[in-house]
Amino acid sequence: MVCAQVETSPRRCWQKVLYERQPFPDNYVDQRFLEELRKNIHARQYQYWNVVYESGVVVQQLCSVCVFVVTWWYMDAGVLSPQGLFGAALLTSLLGYVLFDAIDAGVGRRESGRTRWADLKSTLVFTAFTYGFSPVLKTLTESISTDTIYAMSAFMLLGHLIFFDYGANAAIVSSTLSLNMAIFASVCLASRLPRSLHAFVMVTFAMQIFALWPMLQKKLKARTPYCYVGVTALFALVSLVGLASVSSVGAVLFASLLLSISCLCPYCLIRLQQLKDNIHGPWDEAEIKEDLSRFLM
Repeated sequence: MVCAQVETSPRRCWQKVLYERQPFPDNYVDQRFLEELRKNIHARQYQYWNVVYESGVVVQQLCSVCVFVVTWWYMDAGVLSPQGLFGAALLTSLLGYVLFDAIDAGVGRRESGRTRWADLKSTLVFTAFTYGFSPVLKTLTESISTDTIYAMSAFMLLGHLIFFDYGANAAIVSSTLSLNMAIFASVCLASRLPRSLHAFVMVTFAMQIFALWPMLQKKLKARTPYCYVGVTALFALVSLVGLASVSSVGAVLFASLLLSISCLCPYCLIRLQQLKDNIHGPWDEAEIKEDLSRFLM
């Protein structure tokens, strides 16, 4: 019936409108329909070495977790004293603090309006509170089995890696949640150390490597890319050497993981990007480009 009606009706040009009655079926389209077909109009073209460079953030965070766990193992085994770790952490913190200002000649500090006296007060308050509550941290998980503590710590460190801010604009990113999960893992592991002084030093070291170290690395990446690459490679080497002293098999597996993330995964991304085939055309849903926030007031 529809075909007969179309054939017997006067020849008429089809229009893509709904407010007029036309002698065509509802699903009819003319030859111009596929002329507006576009492919991969929003696809990004990646360069291999640029992707390798960006993967350094993931490598650094994995190495941070590795260094933290190896340091805890050394303290638990009695190889590393809390005084030695605290002195090394204090020295590296001072060097990092000076380097943080030297990278941009203090421009960031002047823009933020934060003084060195304010930084010193924050450091002293945190150190005093952590030292005062270290006996509580030491006995906080006495009623929990050691296996459960290790499982919770592993889960929290995994969550720290998942929610960490690697620079992607995604809903899953949460710097606050990532840091809290890392500190929670450090508290759990510190409660299994011999004395409260060990717990104090371990939590302080966790704050340094999970909160302060990423800030310095982010600034190095933005200001001095070559130094950032060198520091990343050196940090990865240190973490591998430390892990090798504990487990040679673990060091080999961890090295394979780092190589896969920094070399193999970027290559796979580049290869798969060539197979991308997203089509766009008049069938796409309409997108509102105008800012409608004024209607929410």
